[in-house]
Amino acid sequence: MTPSPQSSGNAGLAKVGRSRSRWSLPVSLLVGAGLVAVSACNEQKAAAPVPLPPPEVSVVTVRPQPIPYVRDLPGRVAPMRIAEVRSRVSGLVVKRLFEQGSHVNEGDVLYKIDPAQYQVDLASAEATLANREAALVLANQQAERLETLLARNTASQAQYDTAFAAKKQAEAEVAGAKAARDRARLNLSWTDVRAPISGRIGRALLTEGTLIESGATGVLATIQQLDPIYVDITQSVGELNKLRRDIASGELSKLAADAANVHLIMDDGTLYGSAGRLLFSDVTADPSTGQVTLRVQFPNPHNELFPGMYVRARIKQGIDADAIAVPQQAIQRTGDGKPEVWVVKPDGKVMLQPVEVGPVVGGNWLIREGLENGERVVVEGFQKIVAGTEVKTVRWKTEASPEDGKPVDTDSHDTDGQEGQGAQGGHAQGNPGKEGAARSSAAPDSAAQPVAHYAD
Repeated sequence: MTPSPQSSGNAGLAKVGRSRSRWSLPVSLLVGAGLVAVSACNEQKAAAPVPLPPPEVSVVTVRPQPIPYVRDLPGRVAPMRIAEVRSRVSGLVVKRLFEQGSHVNEGDVLYKIDPAQYQVDLASAEATLANREAALVLANQQAERLETLLARNTASQAQYDTAFAAKKQAEAEVAGAKAARDRARLNLSWTDVRAPISGRIGRALLTEGTLIESGATGVLATIQQLDPIYVDITQSVGELNKLRRDIASGELSKLAADAANVHLIMDDGTLYGSAGRLLFSDVTADPSTGQVTLRVQFPNPHNELFPGMYVRARIKQGIDADAIAVPQQAIQRTGDGKPEVWVVKPDGKVMLQPVEVGPVVGGNWLIREGLENGERVVVEGFQKIVAGTEVKTVRWKTEASPEDGKPVDTDSHDTDGQEGQGAQGGHAQGNPGKEGAARSSAAPDSAAQPVAHYAD
């Protein structure tokens, strides 16, 4: 039986349908796989980390500069001259002629002692002198008479010798009587107890009516010369010897002998108005402390310094002409306590570099070894870095405002009241009230201490 054309057409359509069904499944799988792949790529791109900018650190560029070698040392104020007022004669104190705590001049009468006894002694001495002078006149006449008789051979040589000896004895007695009179006159003058030196007198230790014995240890008052005045400061023998070795080797430059290179810090933290001059160092060390006394002289026109006061002296003992200094916070310590610093290398990466430090001067560590001119040292931002980190550097902002690239030296501001102005480095003159008081209280940390400046 021959199939009809319609049935043949339906069979063809059925074959085509089956063929499309076989290809439709792989195509859909390919499309789905492509979508999954694109989605995975997008997810990988979204999960990739964004690179962070390099951490920012503050740095200073070190440069050699002259920095004074400054030490803060303890000291005590001592009077330039001190004298105890004592009586040279015995007697009753009848009057006090000075005001306690006032200034007295050398030779001023301070006490009067009853002079009656010494007036009598002087009158007796003068009478004795007159008697001896009369005896001398008689002895001279006798000697002259016998000399004439001896020339005429009417007197013996023995008689003349006796008369001549009597004359010499009378002359000696007159001299003794004159000395006794002068002693009586001197004792009478000593009944006026006078000031042995000029200065400020303390309280009266004896009053009117007190009987004084000659040679006794009783002190009537004490006079002290307070302008100028001394400050005795102490420094260890080791430090002083090292300083001398550094000066001898040329590592430190010696200051001029007459330079005003010492400043005083009072017990309330303020800076004394005038600078002092180092006079000498003692030649003997204290065996119990191993320290040597240095004596400094200060002007004291307003009597602000009193004997016995405790002060701190900021003394400049030399100048390091090519010193390298870094802020104290730049120094890091290893586990065994050795100092090191973070240095930014030319490629912008940081590395730890060991250094050898000297003393702290003006809030900065002096670097003896380990840093070269122009190297950049990290001061802030340590928590952001590790060795090899690439960093972005910014200039460290200091409180000091450099004017000429040199440390502040206040020896040019040694007049009264100038230290506080010199410490401000050119600030405008404003209200002298609270702002001026703040500058005055900050003076010890800025005026007397040298300030290291750093290059941009």
